Amino acid sequence: MNILFITTGILLGISAIANRQKTIQAIWSAVRKLQAILLPFFLMIILVAIFRYLIPDTMITKALSVSNKWLGMMTASLVGSVALMPGFIAYPLCGILVSNGAPYMLISAFSTTLMMVGILTFPVERAYLGTKVAIIRNVLSLLVALLVALVTGFLYGELFS
Repeated sequence: MNILFITTGILLGISAIANRQKTIQAIWSAVRKLQAILLPFFLMIILVAIFRYLIPDTMITKALSVSNKWLGMMTASLVGSVALMPGFIAYPLCGILVSNGAPYMLISAFSTTLMMVGILTFPVERAYLGTKVAIIRNVLSLLVALLVALVTGFLYGELFS
């Protein structure tokens, strides 16, 4: 992280030497954008904290451990779309699900929607991208995640078994 800060500082210095006025304008533009996104970002963090407190990993594991693969895939997609957790928590959770006998198709649906679809992050996406683009991005991400899950199920022989 320090390398990022140092690199940013050096590049900012070079920019200021090249054109001080444009550099100042760019900094003020960045500050205004940060102010605009700060409230939705904090709201997203609060929603995530509440969600993670109310729905622990064990509950997610129970919700995804269903016998019907198709229902499981849809449930996994829904839970993955709503849940927000970092990869270092999500991937071990997926490993636990696999060791409990969950189909790879279900794991694929869960992990892919978890990383690609963001219902809780929608306010921040809307602020950055606009409502229409944020909706299109999430819908396309969900469709791609379901396609990935179906391909995974086909490759592992789980689709029609």
